[in-house]
Amino acid sequence: MSTPFAISRRLLIGAALSCIFALRVVGAEVESGYVSLFNGKDLTGWQYTDADKFDGKTSASDERYVARDGMLVVQPQGAGPRLRQLWTTRQFPKNFTLKLEFRAAVNADSGIFVRKPQLQCRDYLVAGPYKELKQYKAQDWNEVVIVVRDNVAHCTCNGEVLEAALKLPETGPIGLEADRAQMEYRNIRLREE
Repeated sequence: MSTPFAISRRLLIGAALSCIFALRVVGAEVESGYVSLFNGKDLTGWQYTDADKFDGKTSASDERYVARDGMLVVQPQGAGPRLRQLWTTRQFPKNFTLKLEFRAAVNADSGIFVRKPQLQCRDYLVAGPYKELKQYKAQDWNEVVIVVRDNVAHCTCNGEVLEAALKLPETGPIGLEADRAQMEYRNIRLREE
């Protein structure tokens, strides 16, 4: 027979574990010096245009982008346009490092916009253009790191170079493209320098 102390202890341990799991799911753990651009719960800080912002909403106005289970999910085309771009409401004029994780469905096609120029983010081995990557994990989580210095971006996927010197304008937002098939993004974080 369990004593009230033993039951209370089990409930306390269960509650603590639930809190820890919840923090990990919504991406609350951010590396020191980084700020999260996606809170894991809703699309706060993201927009299609200044007139179409998604603060406090779990999906974009056309439901092409959805916050679900700690991920920002880019859904396949519905009734809206084939190509959509979701932008941060902030501009980033300083040098910075952007890190994010993505998982691409088979032949998925998306993109990461860095102050407007696009870095392809896809199921690389099938959709290209970086078909020779050795560290890319098909249909699994991969990490893209974009280091911006003096308006030039050095971009890697799992440590392999995608673009060594992507030229950028002086300022601009970060964006994600919806094109073909489902893409999932998480742990989108940025450190300004």
